[in-house]
Amino acid sequence: MTAVSHSRSGRGRAPAGPKPGTYPVRFGTAELLRDADRPNAWMLSVGGVAQSYVDLDDPTNLEFDYVRRLGDLVDFLPAGPLDALHIGGAGCSLPRYVAATRPGSRQLVFDADEPLIDLVREQLELRRVPKLRVRIEGGREGVRSRPDASADLVVVDAFERATLAGGLATVEFVADVARVLRPTGTMLANITDGPGLLFARRFLATLAAVYPHLVLLAEPSVLRGRRFGNLVVAASRLELPTADLTRRAASSPYPARVLHGTELRQLRGKAEPVTDAEPLASPTPPEDVLGIF
Repeated sequence: MTAVSHSRSGRGRAPAGPKPGTYPVRFGTAELLRDADRPNAWMLSVGGVAQSYVDLDDPTNLEFDYVRRLGDLVDFLPAGPLDALHIGGAGCSLPRYVAATRPGSRQLVFDADEPLIDLVREQLELRRVPKLRVRIEGGREGVRSRPDASADLVVVDAFERATLAGGLATVEFVADVARVLRPTGTMLANITDGPGLLFARRFLATLAAVYPHLVLLAEPSVLRGRRFGNLVVAASRLELPTADLTRRAASSPYPARVLHGTELRQLRGKAEPVTDAEPLASPTPPEDVLGIF
């Protein structure tokens, strides 16, 4: 889970409390910082890049703007508990949100960074999240292991050194996600891009090759190519609640544009889908963007 933005299973004993500091992990050095305004809220970064904001007192407090948009999309899915897969975990902000807002949900997180997950388990009370399991495994391998039509929701938010791995943006992977999703299921993805949105256009073409219905949410400045930032995409076999999402995005503390239908097809243009034969990773954020976090 990587934020490039200008905002910021219930088992085991409760830990003594998180300890601010730095910790070695697979993809760099993690840093755990306490929020000065919320005594039990924490910022987790890796290699200087913000990964997660976790409020242990209020898991519905989604501080990063793009995570709030993912939460909005979850809110408008059909009511009731969800069977959810998360590709990429870090502090597991969104799984905590799903557990709090949809009690009874069963969730499985795939994350390849075992030292980071151990840190989150020990310092950020991950073991106390109901019905949440974490497997130390890459996203593609994890999805491949799941049964057909076994999930209501699949979330792709897995970054290595601030870029989305190219293998998570291909038609073959997206088709495997579709296999795992139930007919009413939804795939959500967080990606990052900069001026020209070349990666975003290719990723939209990839999703459109598998799913008939897409929605994109992003800040206007990111869509206009004025700055590097996050874009959140939803894909489904069923129509998505675009009117509800548009109203929510307009009234959000971090307003976003919602693109779908003709506007989204125009943005995609003639971009070609990404395939395993020629995988494409998302661009690395500029150093001045990374330095903010």
